[in-house]
Amino acid sequence: MKELVIPQLFVSIWLLVNGFVICQRPAVVNLGAIFTFDSVIGKAAKPAMEAAVSDINNDTRILNGTKLNLLMDDVNCSVFLGSVGAFQLVEEEVVAIIGPQSSGIAHMISAIANGLQVPLISYAATDPTLSALQFPFFIRTTQSDSYQMAAMADLVDFFRWREVIAIVVDDEYGRNGIGALGEELNKKRAKISYKLFLSNQLDESEIMDKLNKSKLLGPRVYVVHVNPDPRLRIFTVARKLQMMTDNYTWLATDWLSATLDSFPPTKKASLGFLQGVVGLRQHTPESSQKRAFMSRWKGMQRKGSASSELNTYGLQAYDTVWIVAYAIERFLDEHKNITFSFNSKLVDMKTSGLQIEKLKVFTGGNDLLDIILQTNFTGLSGQVQFNQDQNVFSGGYDVINIDQVSIRTVGYWSNVSGLSLSPQDARKGEQNSYSRVDQRLQNITWPGGKTERPRGWIIAADERPLRIGVPNRASFVEFVTEVHGSHRIEGYCIDVFLKARELVPYDVPYMFEPFGDGQSNPRYDDLVHMVAADVFDAAVGDIAILTNRTKMVDFSQPYASTGLVIVAPIRNSKSSAWVFLQPFTVEMWCAIAASFVMIAVVIWILEHRVNNEFRGPPKRQLVTMLMFSFSTLFKTNQETTKSSLGRLVMVVWLFVLMVITASYTASLSSILTVQQLSSPITGIDSLIASHWPIGYQTGSFAYDYLSDSLYIPRSRLVSLGSPEEYESALRRGPSDGGVAAIVDELLYVELFLSKQKDFGIIGQPFTRAGWGFAFQRDSPLAVDMSTAILSLSESGELQKIREKWFCTMRSCPGEKKNRQEPNKLNLISFWGLYLLCGAFCLTAILVFLVRMVCQFARYKRRQMQSSSPSTMPSSTRCSQVIRHFFDFIDEKEEVIKKMFSQCENPQPQASS
Repeated sequence: MKELVIPQLFVSIWLLVNGFVICQRPAVVNLGAIFTFDSVIGKAAKPAMEAAVSDINNDTRILNGTKLNLLMDDVNCSVFLGSVGAFQLVEEEVVAIIGPQSSGIAHMISAIANGLQVPLISYAATDPTLSALQFPFFIRTTQSDSYQMAAMADLVDFFRWREVIAIVVDDEYGRNGIGALGEELNKKRAKISYKLFLSNQLDESEIMDKLNKSKLLGPRVYVVHVNPDPRLRIFTVARKLQMMTDNYTWLATDWLSATLDSFPPTKKASLGFLQGVVGLRQHTPESSQKRAFMSRWKGMQRKGSASSELNTYGLQAYDTVWIVAYAIERFLDEHKNITFSFNSKLVDMKTSGLQIEKLKVFTGGNDLLDIILQTNFTGLSGQVQFNQDQNVFSGGYDVINIDQVSIRTVGYWSNVSGLSLSPQDARKGEQNSYSRVDQRLQNITWPGGKTERPRGWIIAADERPLRIGVPNRASFVEFVTEVHGSHRIEGYCIDVFLKARELVPYDVPYMFEPFGDGQSNPRYDDLVHMVAADVFDAAVGDIAILTNRTKMVDFSQPYASTGLVIVAPIRNSKSSAWVFLQPFTVEMWCAIAASFVMIAVVIWILEHRVNNEFRGPPKRQLVTMLMFSFSTLFKTNQETTKSSLGRLVMVVWLFVLMVITASYTASLSSILTVQQLSSPITGIDSLIASHWPIGYQTGSFAYDYLSDSLYIPRSRLVSLGSPEEYESALRRGPSDGGVAAIVDELLYVELFLSKQKDFGIIGQPFTRAGWGFAFQRDSPLAVDMSTAILSLSESGELQKIREKWFCTMRSCPGEKKNRQEPNKLNLISFWGLYLLCGAFCLTAILVFLVRMVCQFARYKRRQMQSSSPSTMPSSTRCSQVIRHFFDFIDEKEEVIKKMFSQCENPQPQASS
């Protein structure tokens, strides 16, 4: 029995001891770091990580007594050494690897980290292709170049540059970073025209050769994306080649700011040759924690533990150690211990001396990775939190400008607000909803000390002149054509181009090449096609900007407005001696005359009893009545109305007279100043509906527009090649082999009508267009010429050029307006007015008659009461009553009143 109890006791003791060891927190946790010690980033990262480890081990609030052991390996910028170092660190059972700073090394050891399930956390590898899908154990605590290149693209777009030259290092960091820039520029309708790839060694002779060749290219905006270089060899060589002048623009990614921030103050004083360079710096918000660490860094420099100044990568390296420490603390709280195990696949591999089978997999790697990705704390570099791509949320960038020997912050960029004058909180969202109009930056000093925005593009001195196609017109040669007997091109359009070229702030060598035989007008669509096909670099002339043409080439700002109009024969209506009768119809004139007579009669009736001026002999009364009525037209009547009814009628009549005279004046003015169309065509709709032939100018887009857009049969369209053919076809008309109308562009028509008086424009232009110069797609010259044309327009130079070519001493084309004569005014247009006037007159007469009847009846009744029965007639005839009534009305008002008084107070008869 004893023999069985003793072995069981030993087993129990072993299980208890082993369980205690497993549940006990480890005394030391190994953490690896792979980077290049003697580099701009490494010189700041190494002391920063050592300081972080020291702070963590001295802080009793974290890791609960477990010490963090940082194992660092110098890879000397070598992918091979980086891979070897990664295996060496894994052998030391590290729970995570910090680094590397090189994107190329990160690609290699990310695969190792995936296989051994060790989180790899980089504070400096910015290659955007290091994705979480391909490398699930790769985490980035710095900004990805996808964000940085979005900032650079916004910077290029802010200054309206369309082409840049990229100078990049030829590795994963350079190629993938500049690839991201190309994608972002495409969103802004810009592009990388040329890429200058350099080796990692940045050999000065290689740089000089590449930069020398780039001087032959047109773009002058350089984007430099290389590894941090304390010797600044690219800019040193550029200064030797006279490329740090105001003809060049230099933009740099954050490698430059990291390099300059690492320089001591004494070295920064000698950076005057960098004046005008604009760069990006990862934004780190100001905080008391950051200021305290920077003050501490000064002490580290004095002690010799830090050999360079602090840059943003040093801040991120410090925060990265703390991220891992917080994650380890939480991991130990949940899992109590850290364990590694052998990979069965590696154990089964038969290797000769490599001992790969001894590599262990971190069994808690997935759990530690998840904890790290849940990190949310505020460090020296700001708020640290990871997105779904396992990258830290973008904190934005500072836009810096080197002015003499100082580094100025001229603005900020974030993926939320774009370019602004104040830093933004980039963690409010990932949307990108800002627009160009919202962008702001402070004034920037450019190379050469200038503050004006650089052009960013020139035509190199040894580049061939621009091949400019010019239509060789046979008609309307005032616009553009080749002078017969010479190779000289002249015309209104040519003068506009030459004047605009003077305002382009660089030399534009050019060579005009006539397009067409000069015997007939060329097809302008063919000319535009030749620009798109690189036969010509540009086309200058009277080229209409049309939708189908803008799909092939870029146009400048329009320098002339035009559109399709209809031209038809007209007749002049000013030759008639009786033109003053034309505003009104015959019925209207008769109604006006009748109105004057009616008003004369009404006023006479109303004023005869009370107004002595309307009394007297019949001949005098007739003259007074008519003169009073007609003189109201001129407001010169001497007679005045005294009765209330007469004044009321006069108010209404004067209102009617005012409306009639105003209408007559307006109609007569129109008749005397316009011409009347003799064609039955009233507009484009009536022209389409008719079956008459329509003329168009040879080579014009009107042919395609009429047939393809308005569906007019091509058999109805007649090609006309000159103004003389225009005149002949319009005079003959459709019945004699001519045309009913001509459809052409407004500017041609105005020039044609300036020499012809028998034709005019029907209606308004039914299409809107403009003339511009055509350039190949994405040509910067199109933008510069547009700016020049706008300047010519604002200064009045465009109008002066127009007057030079088309205006005579008397007038300019287009000043004569051809409108259809208004219709004559009919009686129906004024029937309401006449009805109103007639109603008032009739009412006044009725009121007057009622008053007179009542007055006459009262008078007769009083007369009967005052007379004796013997003197009263026995019977009274109706005719006598009517005669007495008219006699009563004819009497003056004073006489009637006297008669009433006599009836009321009869005189007593004397006795005989």
